[in-house]
Amino acid sequence: MSTEAGTETPATSSGSVARAVAQDRRPAPGSPQDARRYVNLWREPEALGGERTTAFVLILRTRGCYWADLKGCTMCGYARDTLGRSATEEEVAEQVDRALLEYRGEPYVKIFTSGSFFDEREVPLPSRARIASAFQGKARRLLVETLPEFVDEANVKALKEALGGEIEVSLGLESAQEEVLRRAVNKNSPPSAYFEAAARVRRGGGSPKAYLLLKPPYLTEREAIEDTVLSVRLASEHFDTLSINPVHLQGGTVVEHLFRRGLYRPPWIWSLVETLVRGAAERKKGTRLVSFPTSGGNRRGVHNCLSCDRALLSAIEEASLSQDFGPLERLPTCPCQERWRLEQALEPLAPETT
Repeated sequence: MSTEAGTETPATSSGSVARAVAQDRRPAPGSPQDARRYVNLWREPEALGGERTTAFVLILRTRGCYWADLKGCTMCGYARDTLGRSATEEEVAEQVDRALLEYRGEPYVKIFTSGSFFDEREVPLPSRARIASAFQGKARRLLVETLPEFVDEANVKALKEALGGEIEVSLGLESAQEEVLRRAVNKNSPPSAYFEAAARVRRGGGSPKAYLLLKPPYLTEREAIEDTVLSVRLASEHFDTLSINPVHLQGGTVVEHLFRRGLYRPPWIWSLVETLVRGAAERKKGTRLVSFPTSGGNRRGVHNCLSCDRALLSAIEEASLSQDFGPLERLPTCPCQERWRLEQALEPLAPETT
């Protein structure tokens, strides 16, 4: 692994820089008034059972990910949206009640906590059933996300019973290569822990989903593509859905630290296109492959020259919803595509930093 400017090493940023940026990652403990307000909600296109639909997405304000307090992942700044302390059952309930006023019966519901839904420090145990029950008879599927250490069959079974529908559990695998997870992403568990957690989700009657990160720091553009394609092939043996998430710049992260020093560029959309086309061919039959990039088409997210971005991102969304990736091989060309190729050709000439 190497950096684009060749002056900072993985050891440097994963250690001292990670600790430095973590100092302002967690907000001060929130007031009771803060705890009554969810972070955000919106609706987005999705597919469910092969049919297109709309998903209702809710971010609750909870304590957030415990790993962000200890070391944190190099690209994650979601701790800034947390309460800064554990929320009570009553506070979680009020957030959900407020969100339900905006719910319009969408069949697909996604609930995030900027951490792990199954961590009792984030979502109290009684709150889980209450949240799922609030959508009973309305939502066909409920998606939550968690770190692997909090997954057990009983958690998933209980949530499924409370909903009376399908449960999907997302795990932030990021990469199926242990060295990339440890040195570039700064994760606290190896790929095997995510694969084992996926098996527990299945045994609990749920559907496991994995997030795969495109271009964590210290990887070149070409290394990032190859890492994600390999991860698709390996992870598709364990997960029902794989979501490729290109890195976008979040405040208070190692990635932003590197970006401000000219040491990191978010991935090209052309890289995402290649990754999806090749990944679709590499995945196990029946595994769903999607990508709905955050901050796509601007300089802090996956982007090209900013003139061809919108059309390409629309094509990526269409392929994700239809699961037909053939059209991505026939996209209109753009002059920036040659620059993308040229930069990759020059990457091997950069000095090694590992």
